[in-house]
Amino acid sequence: MTETSAAESGTRARTRRAIIDAAVALLARNPGASMSDVAVEAGVGRTTVHRYFAERSELITALTEEADRRVEEATERARLSDGAADQVLVRLCQEYFELGDWLTLMFTQSIQPDNEEFWTEEGGPAEEALAELIMRGHREGSIDDAMSPDWLSGLLWSLLFTAWAQVRAGTMNRHAATTHCLDTLRKIIRPR
Repeated sequence: MTETSAAESGTRARTRRAIIDAAVALLARNPGASMSDVAVEAGVGRTTVHRYFAERSELITALTEEADRRVEEATERARLSDGAADQVLVRLCQEYFELGDWLTLMFTQSIQPDNEEFWTEEGGPAEEALAELIMRGHREGSIDDAMSPDWLSGLLWSLLFTAWAQVRAGTMNRHAATTHCLDTLRKIIRPR
């Protein structure tokens, strides 16, 4: 690869990233936003957006793939095998909270994780890891064993949705929403 083509490739990657970042921020606020709206948000021309994503469905597919990747990375960053399960669950919740607008898009079903089972009882890889973590917490006594993995998983996602809804509405800042979310989770999982 020549120096010029490497620079062009880097520019293309940055432009694509700018379009995706703009689309996430915009669609989290307005799920019905058009491709033209995305172009304005990204600070590029409409034809530039269409050069990268010919159709809205292609952009949504790219967003879905990126959301999957980010959930997997957040799960890895939480180091699920490092520490008591209750502490790890709180750390995982904090990592997921940092996904912000990506979660908003997933919750509002503007995008769907590639794994169609992500929100079902069977769950995707992140849900499986979460269920295993909760069961470990039951065995070690750090998570209330009256709370099933399905129940706690649903509560975790509900807490995250509620926290981000507060941030989006402007009724809480990110710090307060994170604090409330994590404190509530700690109280919910505490063994009786």
